[in-house]
Amino acid sequence: MIEKQYKPCDLVIYGALGDLSRRKLMMSLYQLDKSKLLEPQTRIIGVDRLNETKAGFIEVVHKSLMEFLPTAFEEEVWQRLSARFEYLQMNISDPQEFKKLGAILDQKNHITVNYLAIPPSLFKSVCTGLHKTKLIHKESRLVMEKPIGHDLESSHEINDTFQAVFKEEQIYRIDHYLGKETVLNLLALRFANSIFTTNWSHDTIDNVQITVAEEVGIEGRWDYFDHS
Repeated sequence: MIEKQYKPCDLVIYGALGDLSRRKLMMSLYQLDKSKLLEPQTRIIGVDRLNETKAGFIEVVHKSLMEFLPTAFEEEVWQRLSARFEYLQMNISDPQEFKKLGAILDQKNHITVNYLAIPPSLFKSVCTGLHKTKLIHKESRLVMEKPIGHDLESSHEINDTFQAVFKEEQIYRIDHYLGKETVLNLLALRFANSIFTTNWSHDTIDNVQITVAEEVGIEGRWDYFDHS
């Protein structure tokens, strides 16, 4: 049996000091490293507009893990994970700033994964910067978190922008919340169960209420929810 060979990654997280990165991405990366699922040479490059140092970025991640990690913190895993970190202060609205990123990427030996943990209004700026500084190649990947735009028209515009410079198989559109599958299963619940098929209608059901119980409140994210 031939073992598949995996290349290391340069995982570039745009918005690395933001809420999504601190609460979700860093927790996941910690668990991946704990399970020895990260290639030894894989690097994690945090990109943000805030004036921070590499040491400061590492400290932010450490505090986030201590606050949000649902399992016991293991120093050995942390030492291995933190050794992967780099930090870049960038204004991603300026395409010339992406030259800083190009200077530290290893495009010859590493797969570049561009993870957009930023508002959709900035997605096109990243695409423009990567394209103009020639940082897109066959080993490049793009990960977009929802929401992709604020309406159908803006969603089409964002997708068209990226599909002009990335192949479709290089683009990953994801949602880190999985409630959607549960909601879609309402169709199966109705039509696959004879007890419901004939009775599930407006004549017998007044409304269907879906509650997604979260441990995390709105906190300081009012602006996000006001526009979503």
